[in-house]
Amino acid sequence: MLTKKQYELLVFIDDYLKKNGLSPSFDEMKDALGLRSKSGIHRLITGLEERGFIRHLPHRARALEVLKLPENIRNQPVRPGRRPRLADNVIQADFKPAAAQPSISGEAVELPLFGMIAAGTPIEALRDPSNMVEVPASLLGGGDHYALKVDGDSMVEAGIQDGDTVVVQRCDSAENGAIVVALVDNSEVTLKRLRRRGASVALEPANKNYETRIFGPDQVKVQGKLVALFRKY
Repeated sequence: MLTKKQYELLVFIDDYLKKNGLSPSFDEMKDALGLRSKSGIHRLITGLEERGFIRHLPHRARALEVLKLPENIRNQPVRPGRRPRLADNVIQADFKPAAAQPSISGEAVELPLFGMIAAGTPIEALRDPSNMVEVPASLLGGGDHYALKVDGDSMVEAGIQDGDTVVVQRCDSAENGAIVVALVDNSEVTLKRLRRRGASVALEPANKNYETRIFGPDQVKVQGKLVALFRKY
């Protein structure tokens, strides 16, 4: 699943390539999406590359190739500046998870499963109201909790694998070094280790193949912190 901006950028690049025979410049992409800086475009391009939608052609300037398009782009194209008509179960990342409800057995708790979260590239959270998971009550403390499916490998050295289900305690702050669900620039969600460095906030992966991302204090909002995970074999 792509974020709204990733979706819009992919559509723009694909249309531009078809019309002009070469990929747009970073300035053209920035203007088309209404972003303030090229760094935002760089993050979006990196995300699309890591998820296999585009690639850079070597030894050529302005050379991007679209490798695939999501089904909803093929069937219902949109243009930047217009909100894509995504499926009804796609919600903005700053969701408010429901409180955990004890199951009848009293030994487990049913938590709402809020879809996929990227542990490599931030994506929007998916909510399926009918999807619940049971977790042992002993894993939970006080407060509200929810579950998220992990998509990506950037936290493997912290023991978090692609396909794992993580249990998250809802909160808006966390201690330095905690693994958190972070909302970035009010549009992207990611699972990373939180590091505060002076006035900056670092979202740190646990995989040497990924880079730590640094943000200003107003760019990152904590949505919750990891308290447990479970895995099916």
